[in-house]
Amino acid sequence: MVREKIRVSTRTLKWKCVESRTDSKRIYYGRFILSPLMKGQADTIGIAMRKALLGEIEGTCITRAKSEKIPHEYSTIVGIQESVHEILMNLKEIVLRSNLYGTRDASICVKGPGCVTAQDIILPPSVEIVDNTQHIANLTEPINLCIELKIERNRGYRIQTPKNFQDASYPIDAIFMPVRNANHSIHSYVNGNEKQEILFLEIWTNGSLTPKEALHEASRNLIDLFIPFLHAEEENFQLKNNKQKVTLPLFTFHEKLAKLRKKKKEIALKYIFIDQLELPPRIYNCLKRSNIHTLFDLLKNSPDELMKMKHFRIEDVKHILDILEMEKNFA
Repeated sequence: MVREKIRVSTRTLKWKCVESRTDSKRIYYGRFILSPLMKGQADTIGIAMRKALLGEIEGTCITRAKSEKIPHEYSTIVGIQESVHEILMNLKEIVLRSNLYGTRDASICVKGPGCVTAQDIILPPSVEIVDNTQHIANLTEPINLCIELKIERNRGYRIQTPKNFQDASYPIDAIFMPVRNANHSIHSYVNGNEKQEILFLEIWTNGSLTPKEALHEASRNLIDLFIPFLHAEEENFQLKNNKQKVTLPLFTFHEKLAKLRKKKKEIALKYIFIDQLELPPRIYNCLKRSNIHTLFDLLKNSPDELMKMKHFRIEDVKHILDILEMEKNFA
């Protein structure tokens, strides 16, 4: 546990972590302050941050399981102590940490007798398990248990319905949210003749993110939601003065992709995520919303195609091109 004394500055707005602890592998706690704030500002920020922490941060979890030995969700299998439904509920509780996007395959293949835990899950390279001791099933006889799994990264939660059952695979209710709970409180005080406030934020995570990481991610996502309003006047001005056209650079993404193909680097591109390009938050989120997650996805689009994306500008295309030109690996 880490604790720090609270010192309020009257000069600039500052935040600080005043308490940090790990209650278990799947429960992380952090307490933060932001000060000094004018009257009313703490509540405005606290409400927005709580909603962003609980609803805007992406997480990874198991969303589907498939096994040829499972006739239906509420059946039992000889040699396994738990019912199929209980196994699915245990898989739902597995906490994963990753930077993957889209859906990936994983699997379990264990021979009994013995206890099956999260450690027995064979994962793709970009995914890791937060708590390897999480229980899945008990095998009481020398049988083979093989389960194919689907892993997905998303935000919020998704409740599965019977309509989602297909090909002997069973959907699992997905709780993508890495933040389990978030609270805010306000301390008011008088500084001279002015009333000021301190905002306290408490964050509990499932271990896939630390509270500090969650706070950073929520802040970035919250800021990105408001960016379109900052450019509203600029976009209206451009519409009224559409006679002034900006020409696209001669260099195109397709030309770059052709060079990369000659060097047989396409496979490597599929494993280089745009997260590594250090893009500005607005460009990064525009690409993600258009399902562009890797360099390979990015290079498949021409500048004209990128310009069709919402809130994407010609300056953004030039910015990306400049970054790619500076990458020595893609020379």
